[in-house]
Amino acid sequence: MTISVIVYTSNTGFTKKYAELLGERTGLTVRPSGSRDVPKGSEVIYLGWVAASVVKGFDVASKSYTVKAVCGVCMGPTGSQLEEVRKKTKIPVDVPLFTLQGGFDPNKLRGFYKFVMKPVLKKMKAKLESIENRTPEEELALEMVVSGKDLVDERNLSEVLDWYSGQ
Repeated sequence: MTISVIVYTSNTGFTKKYAELLGERTGLTVRPSGSRDVPKGSEVIYLGWVAASVVKGFDVASKSYTVKAVCGVCMGPTGSQLEEVRKKTKIPVDVPLFTLQGGFDPNKLRGFYKFVMKPVLKKMKAKLESIENRTPEEELALEMVVSGKDLVDERNLSEVLDWYSGQ
């Protein structure tokens, strides 16, 4: 396999951070999806942000490039939601899928996503605040919903790097 580039789609910057970290660790070039620098059909690792269990931009990337692995950046813990994300995004079973906890920043939402997320965040906040003895995970979720939190961590790339080194 000759993966030539890491291609990403980012909404609030967490996915871009992971793409850049992965590029540093692998030596691969990093480009935003649709970049003219990436020839059609190139073998790529694709990173996209997850919304409603769908890796954004994968459908377009899979038509332009030969996607060898997918990393979905989400609010949940690294390694979570794999089955649902694969199914909803329609990622073929022979393509490795990784989920990476990125974070959330309500202040970076724009346009449609800001409009859609406003009532969702309000409901999530109320639900989390109603829990008397919140777990550390619930506390973290509440903090993300209220003020945002960057959870990008190079250690979350360990499984991706293990996979890549075996190629």
